[in-house]
Amino acid sequence: MTSHAFDFDRQRLQARASGALFWPARRWLIVADLHLGKSERIARRGGALLPPYEIEATLDRLQAEIAETEPRCVVSLGDGFDDDAAGRMLPDQVCARLHDMAAGRTWLWIRGNHDPAPVCARLPGTALAELRDGLTLRHEAGEAPDVSGHFHPCIRLAGQRRRCFLVGERHLILPAFGAYTGGLAIDDPALRALVPTGLAISCGTRAMPVPVEPAARRAGTARFRPFRSR
Repeated sequence: MTSHAFDFDRQRLQARASGALFWPARRWLIVADLHLGKSERIARRGGALLPPYEIEATLDRLQAEIAETEPRCVVSLGDGFDDDAAGRMLPDQVCARLHDMAAGRTWLWIRGNHDPAPVCARLPGTALAELRDGLTLRHEAGEAPDVSGHFHPCIRLAGQRRRCFLVGERHLILPAFGAYTGGLAIDDPALRALVPTGLAISCGTRAMPVPVEPAARRAGTARFRPFRSR
């Protein structure tokens, strides 16, 4: 199962196994937390030298989703870049590839806490603080109902940690789409406060729905192990 269909805020949506969200009625493809340029940002700040392949890996997956869904609009829900400097310092070939992917469609960058500045002029698309158009799209969950990213939700299934969508009555939180992103367990208090009950949809080879039960019903059971990115 490459996607799982569900309803949120009176809209029929598809959670893709890749971690992208597809809105068929609008033909919008929505992704969160690409964090392009993370390896460069870490090296620039004196951290570990990571293999500089995360941009290509992330864009390969995004390009595959664009080819599969043929969206009219692509929306990045904030933290499209690991910081503003990473957005400005993307190699020319990466900028050219993004322009090719954006050709013939609308491309929107919602600003996040990692990339609050307007999008670099070398890149396609338009930067917005948030978007209210049928659904409310923003980086971090706020006034409900809304669709957001930021928290990088994860779930542990059969001993494996998996990125997941977190679907509640008031908030829909997308997994991080970027290749070098970590995550936060869905039973962390920050996520429990936003989605106390609902549905987690794990990513990977297939999109698998898992009920999110009230915390009281989980008393005495093993907690999901948190995995943090920062």
